[in-house]
Amino acid sequence: MKTINEMKLIFPSNPENERLARVAISAFLTDLNPTVSVIAEIKTAVSEAVTNCIVHAYRGTTGLITVSAKASASGRVHIRITDRGCGIEDVKRAMEPLYTSHPEEERAGLGFAVMESFSDRLTVKSAPGKGTTVTLIKKICC
Repeated sequence: MKTINEMKLIFPSNPENERLARVAISAFLTDLNPTVSVIAEIKTAVSEAVTNCIVHAYRGTTGLITVSAKASASGRVHIRITDRGCGIEDVKRAMEPLYTSHPEEERAGLGFAVMESFSDRLTVKSAPGKGTTVTLIKKICC
């Protein structure tokens, strides 16, 4: 993959920074000339990943979230959202639609399903006590 552009954004897990992540990734994608619907899909997937960091990884505390992206000459974008929070014990189960680790709260359990539906490929790597990295890959153009 020949990288033609890349970015990295690090911010505290404050809820208002979810908007920052959406706007930053949109601006980054602009030079790739994506359609409006592709931008909307990627913004939604990034929003879900960042929200998961805020709500689950740093539950009741503040930590750092990193959003990095690389655009390739082939028209693909690789986006990583990383936290150093509590991690996920069972990634496979967490990725099941409607699963939520906090059923007592009003959570739909659809975050990973949404991310997957708006990506060409989604991977989730996590370790309890060490954090989680979500990687989204999407063909933008060409």
